[in-house]
Amino acid sequence: MFRRRLPLSPLLAIAVTLALLLWLAFGDLQRFQDAAPAGQPTEAEPATRVEVVTRVAEAHAPRLVLQGHLEADRELTLRARQSGRVEALPVPAGSRVEAGTVLLALAQDELPARLEQAEAELALARAELAGADDLRRRQLISNTDYLRLQSGASRAVAEVASLRRQLGDTRPAAPFDGVLDRLDPELGELIQVGEAWGMLVDDAHLVARAWVPQRDAHGLEPGLPAELRLLDDSRLQGEVRQVARRAEDEARTFALEARVANPEGRRLAGASATLIITLPERQVHRLSPALLELDDDGQLAVKHLDGEERVLRTPVTLVDASTDEARVAGLPERVRLITLGGGLVAPGERVVPIEVEAEAESAQALP
Repeated sequence: MFRRRLPLSPLLAIAVTLALLLWLAFGDLQRFQDAAPAGQPTEAEPATRVEVVTRVAEAHAPRLVLQGHLEADRELTLRARQSGRVEALPVPAGSRVEAGTVLLALAQDELPARLEQAEAELALARAELAGADDLRRRQLISNTDYLRLQSGASRAVAEVASLRRQLGDTRPAAPFDGVLDRLDPELGELIQVGEAWGMLVDDAHLVARAWVPQRDAHGLEPGLPAELRLLDDSRLQGEVRQVARRAEDEARTFALEARVANPEGRRLAGASATLIITLPERQVHRLSPALLELDDDGQLAVKHLDGEERVLRTPVTLVDASTDEARVAGLPERVRLITLGGGLVAPGERVVPIEVEAEAESAQALP
């Protein structure tokens, strides 16, 4: 009897199935282990490459630019101290005058005669008082009579002084050098005491007035250099004269005054101007504005490297900036700025720095 042979295909299938079961049970288990076997090193993830440039702090005098208006250094409204009729106008309006120049003449009427009489009465009172002094030494006059004569002499002195002042007030003079900017009365017009009749303006120097925001008020002091830029782009030089110690209530800004020379006597009072104040020097770093970012506290910060090639993010103060360049304070004197790849790395991360030239940094500065 011949045995019946199984077909080849079922035998092959059984063999493959058994091999698969053995492989699943005892196969290469290392491939499915969660961690590498002890003593076998793992492949570290490569560090991020960033471009850096070395920068050294430099001295910089920032400038504060304000919009303001100009006023004359001194302006005085001229008012009558003595009533009277306008007798003469010795100086025409618009004339430049020196201190002491008579600007207006009022009729003196009876004032000279009254002054002459008062001076004569004063001379008599003094003579009587001198005679009373001799009698007093010889005790021939009572103390009451002596005091009465002394009082009369004092009244005569006061009367003379008052009349002399009134006469002087009929010839009002310029109290300082300036321009008679306005002259209102006409010849023959009657002026009363206290009435305004003109204005004297001293514009040899000008005062620029502006308002400083709170963030810029710190560090402003009298004596700082100031420059005025006028509408025609001409410049005038001066210095800060006063900075308010208290902010204005509504806008919370500080009033500032700068005094500048006006050597050409230009008509600038009342005009607007740009005021440029040079602030004290500070140590700053120049960098691209694209390198500035906000830290977790919302402050401006810059990323750079420490000595171990780790990323640092340091808060900075923006001193001034333009579209092409920013100047910041708060960084170490010598710093390695990250100019390319800063947005891909976090503070504390170790990186591979690639040094670049400062000239190439301005073209490649990206966060």
